[in-house]
Amino acid sequence: MKKLFLLLVSVFTLQFVSADNDKAIPFTQLPAQAQQFVKQNFADGKIAFVKKESEIFDTSYDLMFVNGDKIEFDKKGAWTEVQCKHTGVPAAVVPTRITEFINTNYPDAKVLSIEKDRYSYEVRLSNFWEIKFDLQFNVIDMDSDD
Repeated sequence: MKKLFLLLVSVFTLQFVSADNDKAIPFTQLPAQAQQFVKQNFADGKIAFVKKESEIFDTSYDLMFVNGDKIEFDKKGAWTEVQCKHTGVPAAVVPTRITEFINTNYPDAKVLSIEKDRYSYEVRLSNFWEIKFDLQFNVIDMDSDD
């Protein structure tokens, strides 16, 4: 029982120590793939800050622009989320099949954010719709937030 208690205390202490391991870094310390993504899709954007978030088993990066746009990257530098609340996500970032679906069904809407993970894409539109797609770009969920 004592060993179990010590193990639990050790685990919680380790989590507490590493829970807030965020660190500001220069743009040049982002993975090369992330730097290239920003240069291609946000060439005119003024960067406010770049942050490296270190977890116990994972690392991620957040990049914030002066205008409030935000990009999140995984440890390899692949984007996981792009938020452009005022300007809309650049067309080159949104997969073609998702763009086609939006243009067909919501021609006046623009994509304000897109998020991807291992299983799906989720977009939030300017008309308050949130649409989730599987990796084959089939709609698997929709929700209106108005």
